[in-house]
Amino acid sequence: MDTVFIEGLEVETLIGAYDWERGIRQCLRLDLTLGWDIRPAAENDELDKALDYAEVTAAIDRFAQASRFELVETFAERLAAGLMSQFDIRWLRLRVTKPGVNARASALGVEIERGCR
Repeated sequence: MDTVFIEGLEVETLIGAYDWERGIRQCLRLDLTLGWDIRPAAENDELDKALDYAEVTAAIDRFAQASRFELVETFAERLAAGLMSQFDIRWLRLRVTKPGVNARASALGVEIERGCR
């Protein structure tokens, strides 16, 4: 399977379980690997048959702006489901990193894989 990737995408969202977190927007860093057959687009150099990076990142931005979750796990799960549905993606891997959570670690987060390769 071919993959399309987006690395280091930063989004601002309301995320966190503590009271002080509920009133501020925080940065999450996203790394995505999306299962996508690139052959139809590559065959005749047709953009409309490619997975549109701009559309995917815009959908992620809209999702992050509207999100109000306590857990990074919930953010990841709901984002993955939404992207797979909206863009007809059969498989994806999503890593969500929340920088600055722990003074002894540069970042913490989750990585999920959904769908069939």
